[in-house]
Amino acid sequence: MIFIAVRFLVRPEYRDQWLDRVADFTSATRAEPGNLFFEWSVDVADPGRFVLLEAFASPEAGAAHVGSEHFKAAMAWMPDVVAATPDIINVEVAGGGWSPMAEITPRG
Repeated sequence: MIFIAVRFLVRPEYRDQWLDRVADFTSATRAEPGNLFFEWSVDVADPGRFVLLEAFASPEAGAAHVGSEHFKAAMAWMPDVVAATPDIINVEVAGGGWSPMAEITPRG
């Protein structure tokens, strides 16, 4: 599995628009055959920073994503909206998605 975490610092004037702006990109990516998840969150310490967690079933699925038209379209407008170059972690890991956390199980 290819696991990717990206932090986007968005310019203040676009902060409230970010999730709407990435909605089509998100939907199209989630529909890709090799996508395992594609999830956005907001950094609670900095509401101008958005965090994307994404995973693809294989390196080939990740390459197909980067080659897709929706990826290219998003990369075309994002430089005008971000305040800094995004930070990224991109690693290949064993497994096929999320696993249960062993240290916590619900009581009752």
